[in-house]
Amino acid sequence: MLSTETKDPMTIDELKKLSPVKATSAENLLNTGTNFDQEPQTEVIDGRRYPKGMVAVGLKAGDKFALANVTETDHFYPTFSDLDYFPKPEPKKLQKPRFIGQNAALPGDILKTIFGTDDRKVYYSTAYPWRCVGRVETALGFGSGVMIGPRHLLTCSHIIDWQANNQTGWLKFTPMYYNGSAPYGVANGIRTYYMFKVSGPTIDGTEAKFDYTVVVLDKPLGNSTGWMGSKSYTDNWDGQQVWTHAGYPADLTGTQRPTYQTGIALDGDSGTSDDAEYMAHKADVYPGQSGGPFWGYWAGQPYAVATQSAQNANYNTASGGSDLAGLVNKARTEFP
Repeated sequence: MLSTETKDPMTIDELKKLSPVKATSAENLLNTGTNFDQEPQTEVIDGRRYPKGMVAVGLKAGDKFALANVTETDHFYPTFSDLDYFPKPEPKKLQKPRFIGQNAALPGDILKTIFGTDDRKVYYSTAYPWRCVGRVETALGFGSGVMIGPRHLLTCSHIIDWQANNQTGWLKFTPMYYNGSAPYGVANGIRTYYMFKVSGPTIDGTEAKFDYTVVVLDKPLGNSTGWMGSKSYTDNWDGQQVWTHAGYPADLTGTQRPTYQTGIALDGDSGTSDDAEYMAHKADVYPGQSGGPFWGYWAGQPYAVATQSAQNANYNTASGGSDLAGLVNKARTEFP
């Protein structure tokens, strides 16, 4: 058990009082390369070459033996990176018009859910922890995710191309992707740990509790980006406006640039245990942000508690709980 487990996350006002931290050594990008003997095998799909799919490893909900009752995993802040609690906005010369109009409808007449003023801000930052967030690409489209270990990605389950015989389709992850740039390289998924195979376009109440996966990557990008910790969400934090979310929305930036929002309140499902639950919220989201983390700060360090999952006309939902932290721990333990 780590010392931050039962404490409340820092408030936004407390974060504002903290000073950014400057790097204490030179940036080293050598660790973005593969440490393994061979490049991933590829296959041709519709005339394009992709990495081969991943092995899928499923765990049962509430399997405490497999999840080891873990409620927290550690973070890593690389001292060759700046640390900033609020990222720098993108330069004005790089700003572009909204990719999709605010009142546009999604396929199936699913309206996007921006509650009141759109509070998302486009950013460009190579500071920690912002450099840990990136864009996910699979055969199903684009999503978001975050480095949660040396070569471990936390994202949503419904972006995974689930296939038969414990296999999935290909996945690529680019941390701090920005208009085609990949400052820390690109990695391919080789193994996916999951609690539930969630498939869209709709998500039911059970799926909403488990809409997250941990993907083992073929390159240790986290050695360069750093990674966030993970933590079990507790309903004791309901209503506290302390969470930050980041991701790659299709409407605002066409999934080409990341956005963030702070001061978000989550509301856990009081009818279920803290092991696995969905959290309602009214952060501004749109497809593409799915899989992006919700995180708070303890002692000035970031811990993810949930991933963006779904949206409807009344509220949006994120997925998390102590099983999320247990899944992260299992993936990191078996494939360090």
